[in-house]
Amino acid sequence: MTSKNSWVNPRVFFLQDTLFYLQFRPIMVTFGVMNKISERELYEVLLRVWGYTSFRRTQLETIVSICEGNDTLALMPTGAGKSLIYQVPTLATDKGFCLVITPLISLMKDQVDKLRRKGISAVAIHSGMTPRQIDIALDNCVYGDTRFLYVSPERIATEVFRARFERMRPTLIAVDEAHCISQWGYDFRPSYLRIAELRKQCPNIPILALTASATDAVADDIMQKLEFRKGHIIRSSFSRPNISFSVRKVENKNAQMLRVIQNVQGSGIVYARTREATQQLAELLREHGISASYYHGGLEPTERAIRQDEWVSGKCRIMVATNAFGMGIDKADVRFVIHYSICDSLEHYYQEAGRAGRDEKKAYAVLLVGPDDHAKAKRMFSFEFPSLEIIKKVYEAIANYLQVAIGDGAGISYDFNVYEFCKKNKMFVGTVLNAIDILRMNNYLTLTDESEHPSRIMFTISRDELYKLRVERTDLDHFIRTILRMYDGVFTEFRAVSESAIATASGYTIDKVRNLFRTLWQLRVIRYIPSRCTPLMIYADCGRLPQENLYISPESYTLRKEMAAERYRRMFEYADNTEVCRSRMIQNYFGETDAEDCGVCDICLARKKRERNKPELEEQILRLATDEGTIRQAVEQLEYDPDVIARTIDKLQDEGKISVGEMGQLRINK
Repeated sequence: MTSKNSWVNPRVFFLQDTLFYLQFRPIMVTFGVMNKISERELYEVLLRVWGYTSFRRTQLETIVSICEGNDTLALMPTGAGKSLIYQVPTLATDKGFCLVITPLISLMKDQVDKLRRKGISAVAIHSGMTPRQIDIALDNCVYGDTRFLYVSPERIATEVFRARFERMRPTLIAVDEAHCISQWGYDFRPSYLRIAELRKQCPNIPILALTASATDAVADDIMQKLEFRKGHIIRSSFSRPNISFSVRKVENKNAQMLRVIQNVQGSGIVYARTREATQQLAELLREHGISASYYHGGLEPTERAIRQDEWVSGKCRIMVATNAFGMGIDKADVRFVIHYSICDSLEHYYQEAGRAGRDEKKAYAVLLVGPDDHAKAKRMFSFEFPSLEIIKKVYEAIANYLQVAIGDGAGISYDFNVYEFCKKNKMFVGTVLNAIDILRMNNYLTLTDESEHPSRIMFTISRDELYKLRVERTDLDHFIRTILRMYDGVFTEFRAVSESAIATASGYTIDKVRNLFRTLWQLRVIRYIPSRCTPLMIYADCGRLPQENLYISPESYTLRKEMAAERYRRMFEYADNTEVCRSRMIQNYFGETDAEDCGVCDICLARKKRERNKPELEEQILRLATDEGTIRQAVEQLEYDPDVIARTIDKLQDEGKISVGEMGQLRINK
């Protein structure tokens, strides 16, 4: 994608509004079962659909790799344009579709909306759809012209999907957030392990695995779990030269946060650990005349959408948020990201900080560290790995809360509000979420992301009774006729309905439709469950087991605890570092051995300042030595860091210019 800092393909140039191509490589590769694709066709799609004249270097390299039929793992940082890697080659062919597996429902919908606005047929299958809608969507992938099918990893394990997939002919399988397949990753999801089973039905289709953050061990595990025919990794550099990374160790985080926001123009994000903190910090910013809002998972979906849109459009300058905010949001001009609380891993920190400066202009990533943050992190770590006894207690409490009997619940999903559950059972939210995470790793149950669920109705009276009611209540006659014309089976089971579709068919407003549903409910004519947006708790095929039958594997507990402890250690190593370029530390963490100093982080800037001031400091120490001053006087009187003073004194000694007495006296050597 063209920008002043991106790579521009030398083979492309414009002349009289026509795109000409020079010296294209004769790749003419075969992409799965598709027709052959030339490099020229890839560029034509890029220009026609997205308006770009060039790929970023690793984008083109990855596209060519999968076009040649290679299973490929692409490690690309946040904002590097991962979606184009599977979208461009898919659209460069005249048939077939790409199956995209991603755990983020919000990201699915966002991608589908963007593709549809460009006139491209795409669909996402999620829990908010009716069975009929899912059937139609899957049929379109078998018989229709759908080009992109987005599904969650949980969806591919269902019998409905697997039976229909046998008749599908995808040309590419793209696995987003691929680190979730590795038990050594920071977000392991057992449902990802089922993805490799799809390969048996289409063994010649390449698999593209995408992730923004994976260490060498995780990368190897991804390729193994996805059964790559041959290991192949393409790495995009994790260097973000336009971002100045810095750490501020302060007593007063609020004052430092305000200082950054007041000194840096433009929009920004402030990440905080808790929901309460997001509200408090947003209020603090508003008290100082700064336009700010807050965002967390406890807000109603409509409210979250409104706040996000206001921030993206620039109506709100600062978004204070938990880590629930940011994924899939397309805003390139974020000038700074402030972390008010330390993250539990460099993976999370880099992903969130990387939301700054996607337009490749100057941006800042600031981590605030307080004197008690180490102690807080240790407490959080203890919550992250509750004891086996507590994990089993949480499992029992969830079953009782959902009223699932032993032996029941296999494959069934239940609405589950973790905050209401914790309030009722007097449990700490962090402990419960982490217990659920370990139960998920052992394939007992899964808590999904928040999902939309349509309204449902079922008539509770017979057709004859309904006829009498329609005679007595003529104002409901048209409404009931519309429902019966649009939906069948409403007398025998709950059916999902759409208030907006009924409103269009009846001529009523959506509010009136909802009011009429409530009227029928009050008259005991129907049972009405309004649409809602809530996470789902899904039991595995084993259903609810007796507590004594729960087995927590050592890999999911002991070994992962050790891995998590190591991630915490590396995060604090980054925060405590005073010598190594911060960008280089991040790049080394992700396996880049040839990283260079960025020159713009706080460490590099401090080093430059020391170099600039070095002659002046040496002169001051030499003058002090002439008067036989002491090292203590040098530290007290000279306005430099004590470590810098000590190193300069050592250097002058090594050069033979001064000597140091037993009591620390500085003397000029003659």
